[in-house]
Amino acid sequence: MPARGPRIIGFIPARSESTRFPGKALADIAGKPMIMRVYERAAHSRCLNDVFVATDSDEILDTVRDHGGQALMTSREHASGSDRVAEAARAIALNGDDIAVNIQGDQPLLDPIMIDQVVEPLLADPHIPMSTLMYRIVRDEEIHHPNAVKTVVDKEGFAIYFSRSTIPYFRDGELEPAYFKHHGIYAYRNDFLQRFASLPQGYLERAERLEQLRALENGYRIKVVITEKDSIEVDTPEDLQRVRERSGKIN
Repeated sequence: MPARGPRIIGFIPARSESTRFPGKALADIAGKPMIMRVYERAAHSRCLNDVFVATDSDEILDTVRDHGGQALMTSREHASGSDRVAEAARAIALNGDDIAVNIQGDQPLLDPIMIDQVVEPLLADPHIPMSTLMYRIVRDEEIHHPNAVKTVVDKEGFAIYFSRSTIPYFRDGELEPAYFKHHGIYAYRNDFLQRFASLPQGYLERAERLEQLRALENGYRIKVVITEKDSIEVDTPEDLQRVRERSGKIN
């Protein structure tokens, strides 16, 4: 843990019901609920000072606390995980220059190094308000699957766009196609996070159901770090089964 500088706090937003997969936060994986698998992985990050689950569910709150974790109750009205994290950051009185990390609650095989990777740009450059990760797609089925969000960046590694569609489009076959999948983990400076949460949902955010587009629509830059680590996102019962089959990798 850093001895000086901003506090760096991990938040795992967890809704009472997932639209695509109800009850998944508490789904059993090798004897523990998924939300605790994520919590325990996050707790191994070298850069985090603390970890909290931010939820609107009494059941999730009690489950996390019963397993020895920290959890905060938040409103049911949030439009996105980032909005929920913003409330949780206020609840623990983060300072403006402190860093909040939004860790997806449905990635129980998350490598803790991914948290360190997403935080690094904010520690290196005080002008960057927000960062996230992307991974080069190696599974063909993810190229066209809408749950695998594709990411396009500029030459400096800042996001141009995120989409559930397959982007970019390789028209003439002259280039070897390369597609990058967005990993929905974010780091934000708390003063930016609070501004972000005060903004209304934009047209593109509502169209794609991607919260990060709110930042781009309002002219904010998002630094995107390429990671060599992949992580299964549990969106369906089939995804959960893939995770259970790999449960021997969880410790």
